[in-house]
Amino acid sequence: MNGARNQAHDGARPGRNDLGDVDEDARRDAHAGDRHDARDDDRQVARNGDPLDGERAVLEAPDINRALTRIAHEILERAKGPEKLLLLGIPTRGTVLARRLADRIEQVEGRPVAFGSLDVTMYRDDLRLRPARALGRTDLPEDGVDGRIVVLVDDVLYSGRTVRAALDALNDLGRPTAVRLAVLVDRGHRELPIRADYVGKNLPTSRAETVRVCLSETDQRDAVLLRGGQR
Repeated sequence: MNGARNQAHDGARPGRNDLGDVDEDARRDAHAGDRHDARDDDRQVARNGDPLDGERAVLEAPDINRALTRIAHEILERAKGPEKLLLLGIPTRGTVLARRLADRIEQVEGRPVAFGSLDVTMYRDDLRLRPARALGRTDLPEDGVDGRIVVLVDDVLYSGRTVRAALDALNDLGRPTAVRLAVLVDRGHRELPIRADYVGKNLPTSRAETVRVCLSETDQRDAVLLRGGQR
């Protein structure tokens, strides 16, 4: 991104050295693998977007395109123009979606909208419980987030813990005028009081089911795939 500023992680969470105690229920759940988000599923499956055994498509490419176009218009309408907008994707697929939304807003307004990425790795509350994660990339405009209407963008909203981590990361970068959340899929099962402002599809699921978002930039196809479990 032109004029982007890279925020490097030094392996430590800025100003936050104590991640706090984790209750025993959460510890047992994490070790048992009962709680995981779409990113954890993505690392365990093929990345070419082909359906696995038992997976079925709940959204195909045309559905995703329509959902993103609608979300782009909703973001633009609520912000009353693109001037203060900053779309920040949560890597990996959230970053792809943020770029697509920025492209759609530019098509409508005839001028570019700021976008970037926000890595939340060092702000997650399960760092002690899961294997080491590769650090992602944080890209911001030169003038940062102060005074901006920041729209966090992610592929799947599940427990809400990734979004909480994103809010903590954003807080260390500046003071936006407002922070909003856009997701392609809301699958329910929130563990924190977090709600998306813009949703492509509300998808009722059981905890035993997994939701996998495939995007052509990373998976050679556009689809949302649902697998396993009984509702």
